[in-house]
Amino acid sequence: MSTQISRKRRVSPLRAIGIVVLLVYTLFPAYWMLSTAVDPRAGSRGASLLPSGFTFEHFERVLADAGFGRFLLNSAFVALITVLLSGLIALLASVAVARFRFTFRTSVLIMILMVQMVPLEALVIPLFLQARDLQMLNSLLGLSIVYLAFSLPFAIWMLRGFVAAVPVDIEEAAYVDGATWWQMFWRILFPLVAPGLVATSIFSFITAWNEFIFALTFLQDQNKYTVSVGLRRFFGEYLQEWGPIMAASSLITLPVVFFFVAVQRNLVSGLAAGAVKG
Repeated sequence: MSTQISRKRRVSPLRAIGIVVLLVYTLFPAYWMLSTAVDPRAGSRGASLLPSGFTFEHFERVLADAGFGRFLLNSAFVALITVLLSGLIALLASVAVARFRFTFRTSVLIMILMVQMVPLEALVIPLFLQARDLQMLNSLLGLSIVYLAFSLPFAIWMLRGFVAAVPVDIEEAAYVDGATWWQMFWRILFPLVAPGLVATSIFSFITAWNEFIFALTFLQDQNKYTVSVGLRRFFGEYLQEWGPIMAASSLITLPVVFFFVAVQRNLVSGLAAGAVKG
């Protein structure tokens, strides 16, 4: 019995080589970014395979001289507003479409899917004109509302599967025990769909953190730039400062990595549950 288990646990050399090749292929861009960021000779030519030395000069230039810390705070504010509002609104909307019967319910679900099919570039001019009329240009709050609109269709559609997978009998049992609808929602339904909420929050966070076109179009004040727009400052017409570019890119990547590490357990369970129950 133990021999059979040990044979099952052995990894064939071909499979091990494949795993190593996949890891190298996946992690090499991150290595190249960090290598260039700490290479004192990166300059305008980029980095070699191995850095010529080690320095934090490029990070100091990005944070102290270029004011990139302000851009990080702006992006964190926009991402936080987008994640919190999209999670709350999507959760309540998913309960509505999964539990309540109302006119045009199917049409609403189809419209949610159709919104996801519209290219974002096609919405730049209409949303710009609307934001101008509402006096929300050059505003981080206005940009957050735009990102909220982009995140909601996917979040509602995905959370609907989690809500629909919760048996109605559980909710009815809570009502029998004297719970109100809000008590049932927060104590019964919310913990059961929380993994799905984490999975949708990842999508909302990445949308708000990495988006470039709308941030460039809506924001005119440099003090309100997000990280994606602020990174453009290191690209000149004839010269690219690859050391600061890669240092800034590393700073942009770190919050995403930390966010994934913090929610990875719930993210995996949420995606798995969505794949089975949705």
